[in-house]
Amino acid sequence: MKFLNKLPDPFILFLFIAILVAYIYPNISLWSYSNINLNTIIDIGIILVFFFYGLKLNWKDFFKDLSNWKMHLLIQSITFIFFPILVLCFYPLIKNYPAYFTLYVAIFYLAALPSTVSSSVVMVSIAKGNIPSAIFNASISGLIGIIITPLWMSLFLSKSDGEFDLLGIFLDLVLKIILPVIIGALSQPFLGNFYHKYKKQFSNLDKLTIILIVYNSFSHTFLDRIFDKLGLIPLLIVFVVVVTLFFMFFNFSKWIALKMNFNREDDITIQFCATKKSLVHGSVIAAVIFSGDIGIYLIPIMLYHTFQLIYISFIANQYAKEVE
Repeated sequence: MKFLNKLPDPFILFLFIAILVAYIYPNISLWSYSNINLNTIIDIGIILVFFFYGLKLNWKDFFKDLSNWKMHLLIQSITFIFFPILVLCFYPLIKNYPAYFTLYVAIFYLAALPSTVSSSVVMVSIAKGNIPSAIFNASISGLIGIIITPLWMSLFLSKSDGEFDLLGIFLDLVLKIILPVIIGALSQPFLGNFYHKYKKQFSNLDKLTIILIVYNSFSHTFLDRIFDKLGLIPLLIVFVVVVTLFFMFFNFSKWIALKMNFNREDDITIQFCATKKSLVHGSVIAAVIFSGDIGIYLIPIMLYHTFQLIYISFIANQYAKEVE
């Protein structure tokens, strides 16, 4: 049954099925009953996702690795400073091409996102890296991203969406994301054991919420014929750019870790945690900060997320063989 390990993550398959259903049956997204519609269900899903995120955070592991501050600072700098600044450098080349501006903003959004949580820790574990540091950095990245990602995006949303209500967006983030995380963390003594008993079932809520966001986003995109207006060539360009960005930062993080004389375990953690981007945060933050059709803003992160899972899974197994 080893061939099963080589199959793609089923979750990735469901994402593409959601896009296919959105293409064939886009009108389902217009469903409503009384005051409840698909957007309402998604909002509830987002709140629950981050409530459980706060509920499952292991605060002991989270804080016990604080002494390795140089590595943590490097990882978060690559994620939230170097990555966005590199993409920002190309703005002067794009600003005179309105047809490509929205795609550029979508790629910049990818660059400004936090790292993944669970898959970063799993991949570091497979590669025999520094697991406590992976747990700390993956967790803190998600919390930092709730604030930093919208701040980065405020540079462009006023240009792409017309009016940009930064205060309103942060209020939405507080109510839908930050407050649920805090309540979840405070609920650990009461609900922690219950969550861990059924965590497999609860983890499916994350995936279902993302699938609903992807379906809802792309259905409106198809209804408005956004992809017909864009054309195939720009989408292929996005794929090439996304893969190029991944390899640039994957190799850069490895190079700078070696230059700073970290040990092998820390090198792996830096390389994996600094270059991964979270589809969970990307989907739910997009649902809060973007107005109108957000499907186009999800394309780069979906491509990046799929590619990073496939490639880093391979590299993690290669690293593991080095110490066997």
